[in-house]
Amino acid sequence: MAEVLVFHHGHGLTIGVQQFAERLRRGGHTVHAPDLFEGQVFDSLREGLGYAEDAGFDTVIARGTAAAEELPAELVYLGFSLGVLPAQKLAQTRSGAKGALLLEACVPVAEFGGAWPHDVPVQVHGMDADPFFAGEGDVDAARALVATAADAEVFLYPGDRHLFTDSSLPSHDEHAATQVAGRVLGFLDRIG
Repeated sequence: MAEVLVFHHGHGLTIGVQQFAERLRRGGHTVHAPDLFEGQVFDSLREGLGYAEDAGFDTVIARGTAAAEELPAELVYLGFSLGVLPAQKLAQTRSGAKGALLLEACVPVAEFGGAWPHDVPVQVHGMDADPFFAGEGDVDAARALVATAADAEVFLYPGDRHLFTDSSLPSHDEHAATQVAGRVLGFLDRIG
């Protein structure tokens, strides 16, 4: 089974993120979900992103990197939206990465180096009309990643919701989130 490091989105370590992590544990995987916001959970994404901006996105990434340093190198990195920043950075730059699961965000590979590591499989999941994922270039970055990585897939779901995978938020889409969870578990079973 795989060992997974899960990074939360801009609301913080919500109950929905914790439930997603628990679902992976029930699938037989070892899952770590550090709190990158020092115990704060925000009602609105705007407030959470404001916190991240004030702290500095580099600080959020550094907190994710520090959490990884306490764990074995052979991890799968999973990020929800803002959490994709540390997940993608670690998958691209930390030796031993087993895989990456980028949910509702993807940044250009050049952000963290020149190329995606040949031996690191990756999945990217997002809604096809999400104003953040589809409207801010993340889907284009995901397609570019798939075009160059040896083992990469992009899954697009119909809809315009951001953070649709978090069951504790109003943006949750049960049908699409269930599909994501099934594909994530299949990915973990395959590489674990």
